[in-house]
Amino acid sequence: MGSFILPAMASGGSCKENHPHVALLPSAGMGHLTPFLRLAATMAARGCTVTLITPHPTVSLAESQHITHFLFTHPHVHRLDFHILPIDEPITANSTNTDPFFLQFEAIQRSAHLLPPLLSSLSPPLSSLVTDIMLASTIAPLATYLCLPNYIFFTSSAKMLSLFAHFPTVVHKGVSDDLDTNFIIPGLAPLPKSWLPPPLFDLTHIFTRLLVSNGRGLIKATGILTNTFQSLEAETLAALNDGKVLSGLPPVLAIGPLEPYEYGQGPWLSWLDAQPAGSVVYVSFGSRTALSKEQIRELGDGLGKSGCRFLWVLKGKKVDQEDDVEIEDLVGHDFLKRVENRGLVVKDWVDQWVILEHVAIGGFVSHCGWNSVTEAAWQGVPVLAWPQHGDQKLNATVVESIGLGSWEESWGWGGEELKGEEIGKQIRELMGNEEMKKKATQVREEARKATGKGGSSERALMEVTKTSRKMAL
Repeated sequence: MGSFILPAMASGGSCKENHPHVALLPSAGMGHLTPFLRLAATMAARGCTVTLITPHPTVSLAESQHITHFLFTHPHVHRLDFHILPIDEPITANSTNTDPFFLQFEAIQRSAHLLPPLLSSLSPPLSSLVTDIMLASTIAPLATYLCLPNYIFFTSSAKMLSLFAHFPTVVHKGVSDDLDTNFIIPGLAPLPKSWLPPPLFDLTHIFTRLLVSNGRGLIKATGILTNTFQSLEAETLAALNDGKVLSGLPPVLAIGPLEPYEYGQGPWLSWLDAQPAGSVVYVSFGSRTALSKEQIRELGDGLGKSGCRFLWVLKGKKVDQEDDVEIEDLVGHDFLKRVENRGLVVKDWVDQWVILEHVAIGGFVSHCGWNSVTEAAWQGVPVLAWPQHGDQKLNATVVESIGLGSWEESWGWGGEELKGEEIGKQIRELMGNEEMKKKATQVREEARKATGKGGSSERALMEVTKTSRKMAL
């Protein structure tokens, strides 16, 4: 990113009480915002003064609504509005990329020089800063200037973090379609080339540029927070903390699964209440993923052929505020009539945590966004992985390796259209796999043990508050 001039830092008053003051800076997208809101609630409950830095404008309506609701229900969390500058021309040479979330990352980075006077004027003075991974390289010099411990919050899996940390070290060699069959990360099993996010094979792609620049910024952090837990990714966490993946990497602290704040309920809850225990498969591909109309029809066919009850959260477009397509136009006018006695299709935002904890839910067809994976782990719900983009194939490998679910490796990246017959078969196997249900229950127990008193995640979070508390003295 371009250089910026830091203004003279205003002096703050003394902290009247020994409560650390932590500021949290998320980037863009519900996948990043959700764990930040959960972390804000968790740290506030631990006696920290918490300030949530809210970049404006947001990309999606969902982000704006969730921030407003969260702050209303958590009045003890303070808000610091951060008005970002518009981007006239993207930095990347790939000017054809119009992904609004990647452009928002860039806009926040370009506006970082506006933050020091805002942060230094806070009262009580800040004790530490928690920064989204996609802003790591830009915020590092700012945190150094303000003499603040700076924790990077990596909002995906430790497996994806290992790729983030190691990939920048091989960029000078060039990365292309001629890459060997496997990508080697020191200390870990080789990753098949097909598991890597496709944009990494184009060094001019905005995703790749952001990954490289922010991956290089990791070593400048005080620590790296991850929404995972020790038994979920033990091997990867060990390789990261033993310096095998990248020498000089700061401590990687597994603090998850972060528990949610309650957002709200909808008509889907009363429908679930009327279903038998463990009979419903929940289908959702997150806040950003929109399947093609043809794939939506095949998925609907698969749900019909599975014979299972289902709750399907459907998305027609990537950006929430633009998603005005009618359900009937997506699934077909006769589909809803055929399944009305055993299926429910919704397009509104749902509180996924509430759905996954419902006794009626017996399985989860998921894109394997990391928030969805950790929620399934916490609730002990078996997962059928269907990765769509980004980190999701790596996340799917975590799901499969610990026995939380299954993944057909041919399912992913939205390539070949999956047919209804195959989808229905996999859903039936998911819902009828008793061994997987037992394993998912064990994962649930491990997750709750990690966050309980004396657990590994609880101890890791105590390290963060302890360091921040020292700064508040």
